[in-house]
Amino acid sequence: MQNRRNLNNPNLQTKSLEVVERILSKNDLEAQKLRERFAEAGVYALNLMSSPGSGKTTLLEQMALLGGVTFSVIEGDLETNRDADRLRAKGVEAYQITTGEACHLEALMVAKALDQIPWQKKDFLIIENVGNLVCPASYDLGCAMNIVLLSVPEGDDKILKYPTMFLCADAVLITKSDMIDYFGFRLSQVREDLNRLGKAIPIFETSSKEPSTIQKFIQFIQEKKEQGYVSSHTF
Repeated sequence: MQNRRNLNNPNLQTKSLEVVERILSKNDLEAQKLRERFAEAGVYALNLMSSPGSGKTTLLEQMALLGGVTFSVIEGDLETNRDADRLRAKGVEAYQITTGEACHLEALMVAKALDQIPWQKKDFLIIENVGNLVCPASYDLGCAMNIVLLSVPEGDDKILKYPTMFLCADAVLITKSDMIDYFGFRLSQVREDLNRLGKAIPIFETSSKEPSTIQKFIQFIQEKKEQGYVSSHTF
């Protein structure tokens, strides 16, 4: 009963809110420092977000194989170095952040990771956030673009179920698109739900079995870098 009373205690709720606000405020300050570092180096930073298993690492592997752009990667996972190892095997400079129990990366984590890899002379720095459709959408990492991946096996109903994530997106990648017919995935539903959120953003259908689909995404981020595009989303 004591715990239940605590949960309903307005004073404790206010204190909890104040703690969260302080954490986010500190993160925003660190994110601004990152934004300045990226701009000074002329490196275009991308924040890749999605649920676990949507194909973020596979996308980066395919980008490395296709070439045409240079990039370093900061990986975020609760445990193991597996994703960074996969990318290093493809010749990509990658650093793994293991967060333990944290379901997202924070700006200070990224800042410390930058000291571990040679990122300044690349075209892009790509941050592969922890697989989660909730927490990463609340933490600014100082990136120019936020890219959200949605895999076909996850279903076409995720946009309105996880609106905070898709509201921060500057582009959406529908991954494993070669399986659309098998899963009855409706691209029309994705477009309709994004419109409901007021998001008029590009949607890319990508498949590791069809390199040309990933090449279109590479061309897109190259164009955005040349244009100096910076996301208008405020975390």
